[in-house]
Amino acid sequence: MQAPAEIALLADFFDRYGAALTSGDVAAVAGCYALPGMVVADSYSFTFTSPAAVALSFLGAAPAYRELRVVAANAQFLDVRRLSEALVLVEVEWEYLDGDGQALSGDRFHYLLRTDSGGPRITTVVATH
Repeated sequence: MQAPAEIALLADFFDRYGAALTSGDVAAVAGCYALPGMVVADSYSFTFTSPAAVALSFLGAAPAYRELRVVAANAQFLDVRRLSEALVLVEVEWEYLDGDGQALSGDRFHYLLRTDSGGPRITTVVATH
């Protein structure tokens, strides 16, 4: 079981990340990543080496959220594992809400985060839909 303070820190981080994703604020999304970073899915993987590369990779997500009328993304923690002093592995299922407050089917991801004096940042994302 993780300490309440650590869960609160992670919840705050994922609240900011979800807000940045659904609002299309790619600069804020980029600020949530440690560099270099990586995304891995069944059919692809790619790495980021700069904030601009992170922002570019998320530009396509904003229209998809707008098309679905997603206005909020809430992270539900399924598992939180402290791997080291700086690393934590978090399994998240996203609950998306539309403009009417209706829940939309969410996605599931594993996030490897590194925490430093600036707080947690994503180093690796694994899509596990």
